[in-house]
Amino acid sequence: MKKLLIIDDNAEIRKQLKWSLGNDYSILLAEDGAAALSLFKKHRPPVVTLDLGLPPDEEGVVEGFRCLEEVLGLAPQTKVIVLTGRGERENALKALQLGAYDFYAKPIELSELKVMLQRAFHLAGLEEENRRLQAEREDENLGYLGIFGQSPEMLEVFATIRKVATSDVPVLVLGESGAGKELVARALHRESLRRDGPFIPINCGAIPENLLEAELFGHEKGAFTGAQARVQGKFEYADKGTLFLDEIGELPTMLQVKLLRFLQDQVIQRVGGREDLKVDTRIVVATNVDIGKAIEAGNFREDLYYRIGVITLSLPPLRQRGEDVILLATLFQRRFGEAFRKRVRGFSAAALDALRAYDWPGNVRELENKVKRAVIMAEGPMLEAMDLGLAPTAGEPAGVANVAGLTLREARDQVERDLLAAVLERQAGNVVRAAEELGVSRPTLYDLMKKHKLHHPAS
Repeated sequence: MKKLLIIDDNAEIRKQLKWSLGNDYSILLAEDGAAALSLFKKHRPPVVTLDLGLPPDEEGVVEGFRCLEEVLGLAPQTKVIVLTGRGERENALKALQLGAYDFYAKPIELSELKVMLQRAFHLAGLEEENRRLQAEREDENLGYLGIFGQSPEMLEVFATIRKVATSDVPVLVLGESGAGKELVARALHRESLRRDGPFIPINCGAIPENLLEAELFGHEKGAFTGAQARVQGKFEYADKGTLFLDEIGELPTMLQVKLLRFLQDQVIQRVGGREDLKVDTRIVVATNVDIGKAIEAGNFREDLYYRIGVITLSLPPLRQRGEDVILLATLFQRRFGEAFRKRVRGFSAAALDALRAYDWPGNVRELENKVKRAVIMAEGPMLEAMDLGLAPTAGEPAGVANVAGLTLREARDQVERDLLAAVLERQAGNVVRAAEELGVSRPTLYDLMKKHKLHHPAS
């Protein structure tokens, strides 16, 4: 059910609204600003009703306006309906100026309020759908077939995919782990004449050698212990489509021979079978190992390399893609923010610097995981370097980077403590401003200060 947050210090009004609206909405109740903000951060309701007279200022409006500003600061798109007294038109107009959706004068007539709520939820739904469609259109302009990037290196990759996709020749995709090799393979399939056929991926390094042959080529009944029926392999499943062999450098020599025969004659034999089976599939392979060194070491057949490497596509590591790291981080932030219902607005300047400075050994996969962690862990509206698990790169004391020889937990604690100390010193001990700079709430900052034995300057 759609979530509705009701903020009112009057217990009878809260009870009445919950009873009247509970069949239509999932009702959240708060009697003061602190409880309201806690519920709002957790549930992110699209519509809120707000009584301006909240404790400790029940006869005034200061606390109500503060709550309104904080809610809209967290999620500007929220539809806040302000409840006012009959003679409080000036306060109602001020609320609208601050970003409230509408106001309703007490006493409450439920039929009228229900109509206003229906309109608010309808508008919120339309705006959410519009944002989703707009994000999809933006995504289409930022990449190509699910691969995102605007750097010259990635534009060259996109151009190569367009050139070779419609041919049936094998393609060798080279790149570090996590760089997006399977995404390239999928793009090749989607742009090919085989797009209506299956795309079958398999990681040659993830399956034990004694099982890999049957997984690839299938097996006949009785071919080995436990083979109680004939089973097709990935080659047959990929008929009329594309077979993607990831980590081809891990393929055992015996299976390299069978793959070479397929590339030459387009036939395979199931394990335990003698019949040649004609299979019509395109082969795309990928690896993060140096094939040349593997050939020299006798671990990879040179003749197979010439067959699979008719066209070689090199995928650049993330650290060589310039501002693509920011583009990708922003896309991930938006995606995970929606998935986890966290209204984070973006990255702080320090976090952007940390994203640019980090070497990204795990490439796009590592970036995705770090941003996912950051969205989950973030306390404020902006993601910080600390949320990402990245040490700040500039403007912090030398001790922040001095973590050599420490365990991961010890390093995190030291970086966290040094950062807290530096920000508190920079803000002259002002906890409110320090919390804002760090992107955390004041209670969270107090907890961190207690954890690291950083005393309040006034104590």
